[in-house]
Amino acid sequence: MQGADSIVIIPTYNEKENIENIIRAVFGKGEQFDILVIDDGSPDGTAAIVKGLQAEFPDRLHIIERKGKLGLGTAYITGFKWAIEQKYDYIFEMDADFSHNPDDLPRLYEACTTEGYDVTIGSRYVSGVNVVNWPMGRVLMSYFASIYVRIITGLKIHDTTAGFVCYRREVLETIPLDKIRFKGYAFQIEMKFTAYKCGFRIKEVPVIFINRKLGTSKMSGGIFSEAVFGVIRLKTDSWFRHYPKRKSNPS
Repeated sequence: MQGADSIVIIPTYNEKENIENIIRAVFGKGEQFDILVIDDGSPDGTAAIVKGLQAEFPDRLHIIERKGKLGLGTAYITGFKWAIEQKYDYIFEMDADFSHNPDDLPRLYEACTTEGYDVTIGSRYVSGVNVVNWPMGRVLMSYFASIYVRIITGLKIHDTTAGFVCYRREVLETIPLDKIRFKGYAFQIEMKFTAYKCGFRIKEVPVIFINRKLGTSKMSGGIFSEAVFGVIRLKTDSWFRHYPKRKSNPS
């Protein structure tokens, strides 16, 4: 029987070095958090580790296995739909590699549950540049990409590509998930932009992003290219698109 009101969705591909530790760390933050792992056919046995831990956490740990690398965006869409069906009130995005600190989960949760925001973002840039152990070139690329997105889209969000996010269920029920087109990090921009256009309240919560210590990064120049060039299409399409509006009134 489901007791938690929140689900943390963690996409994985070859995360055997991190997956058990991140699962235990998330569960250590409180009984309100369940976990859904979306594994894209990791050949290193990540899914097997998760399934082994399900005996220890039978009602809190869930996994969906997919065949092959189908993209970050499609992994989250799969997870969102599952979480909506299970009636979780708060749905999180989080990486498996500890670049997103589980200690920050309660802060994002409180910003939604106590402060009344619809989307809360673990932001690297809302209070300066809070990134540890990234090469300077990558920091600059990410930081200026977010500035560029703000200029093009008009989003008043400092960290538009952030992947540490909490959504209230109504947000994901309102957004037409099957119409989200991007699969890489532009997916993160598109989700935030769409939530904004639908009238939802968004807050950035400052966090410190620490580059992974174990495993291999999935980041590439092509992913950032999608984010940079995709926002132009995202903005121009918005001139002709009808966005569904939230059903409830902001508190």
